[in-house]
Amino acid sequence: MRDLTQGSIRGHLIAMAMPITIGMLVQTLYLMVDLYFVSSIGKEAVAGVAAAGNVTMLVMALTQMLAVATVSLVARALGAKDKAAASRVFGQAMLLGMACVVATIALGVGLGPSYMRGLAADAGVASAGVTFILWSLPGLALQFVLAVAGSVLRGAGIARPGMVVQLATVGMNIVLAPILIAGWGTHHPLGVAGAGLATSLSVAVGVLLLARYLRQLGDIVAMSGGLPRPAFALLGQMLRIGLPAGGEFVIMVVLNSINYALIRDFGADAQAGFGIAARVMQALVMPAMAVSFAIPAIAGQNFGGRRPDRVMDTLKQGLAIELVLMASIVAVCQLWAPVPVAWFTADPRAAEVAVTILHVVSWNFFGAGIVFACSGMFQAMGNTLPALLSSFTRLLTFVLPALWISRRAGFALIDVWHLSVASVFLQAIVSLVLVRRQMGTRLAPMRLPASEAATVG
Repeated sequence: MRDLTQGSIRGHLIAMAMPITIGMLVQTLYLMVDLYFVSSIGKEAVAGVAAAGNVTMLVMALTQMLAVATVSLVARALGAKDKAAASRVFGQAMLLGMACVVATIALGVGLGPSYMRGLAADAGVASAGVTFILWSLPGLALQFVLAVAGSVLRGAGIARPGMVVQLATVGMNIVLAPILIAGWGTHHPLGVAGAGLATSLSVAVGVLLLARYLRQLGDIVAMSGGLPRPAFALLGQMLRIGLPAGGEFVIMVVLNSINYALIRDFGADAQAGFGIAARVMQALVMPAMAVSFAIPAIAGQNFGGRRPDRVMDTLKQGLAIELVLMASIVAVCQLWAPVPVAWFTADPRAAEVAVTILHVVSWNFFGAGIVFACSGMFQAMGNTLPALLSSFTRLLTFVLPALWISRRAGFALIDVWHLSVASVFLQAIVSLVLVRRQMGTRLAPMRLPASEAATVG
C-alpha cells in the first residue's frame, strides 16, 4: 500500500496519473488499432466499428459504477487503516462484477442489433457494427473484472500493475488485429469480426495476468476462496456511490449516440469522420482523465484519515494540472489535426469532417478539465450525485437546442460542434459551484474537535 496521507499532493497526482495515462491510452488503442486495419475494408466498416464503439463506452460507463465505488470505499478504509473493511469492499465488488459480466453478454446479444439498425446511416454500416459488437462482447464483459481489480489497486495508491497488464493486452491486440482482420499469415481474413475477436482474446489474457498479480496482495486486501455471500448493506452503499458515477458516463454515451443520430442524414462519410475525431480526442484527453482518476484515491485516503487541508489541496492541484494539460491538447488539435486523421481515412469528405471537429470541439477541453477534477472530488467524498447533476445539465443544454436547430433550414454539422463547446463550459460552471458547496459541507466537521465533530455528524 502507498500512504497518500503523507508527502506532496502534486507528486502523488503525477506519480499515479502517469501509469494510469499509459493504461488508458493502451485501452484506447484497442479501437484505434481496429479502426486502422478496418479502414482498408471501406468507410462503411469504419463507420460501423466507430458507431459500435458507443456500446464499448456504455460498458465502460457501467464499469465506472464499480470502479468509482471500489476506489472510494477502499481508499477511505485504507486511509483509516482498516484493511478488513477494504477486503470486504473487494469481495462485494467482485461479486457485483461477475453479475455484470453475465448481464452484459445477455443484453449485448439481445439489444445490439436493434441499436445499430436505429443508429447507422445505411445497411452496410449497421451490418459492420453488429458484427463488431457480437464478436467483442466477451472482451467487453470481462472489463468488469479488470475494473474491480484495478480499482482495488488504485485505492491503495498502486497504479503500475494495471499499466503493465494494459500494455500486455494491447500488444497482443496489435499482433492479432492484422492476423484476424486482414488475414496476415493465415490468408483467411475475418474483417470486422476479426477486430472484435482480437479485442476479446486480448482482454481475456489481461484478466488472467491481473488475477495472478492479485493473489499476491495479502498486505492490502485479504483474499478468500471464491465469491462471498451478498452483503446487502455494503452493496447498497456501493450502488449509492457508483450508480450516479455510472450515470455520468451513460449520459456521455447518450450524448455521443445523439451526435451520431444528428449526423445520420449527412451520410456514412460524416459518421466515419465523427468516429475518427472522437477516437483521436479520446486518446488525447487520456492524461487529463488519468489525473481525475488519481484524485479519488488521494483525496479519499486523506478524507478517511481526516486531513481536510490535504483534501482541499488535492482539488487545487488537480485543477491546475488539468488546465495545463488541456491547453496542450487544444494546441495539438489546432496545429496538427490533419496528421492523426490521415492515419485512419483517405476519404476526403470523412477527413474534412474529422479535422473540423478537432478544430472546433477541442476548445471544450478547458471546461472538461474542470469537470474531470470536480468529478474526482465527488467520488473521493462518497457522494457522486452532484457529478450526475452536473452531467445532466449538459444533457439539457446540448440535446434540446441540438434537436431544435436540426429541424431548421440550413442546419449544418458545424452548428452541433459549436453547441457542444458551449454546453461543456456551462457544465464546468455548475461543477465548480457544486463541488465548493459539497466540500464546505463534508470538510467542516473535520476541522472541529473530535467530540464536536461527532455531534455534527
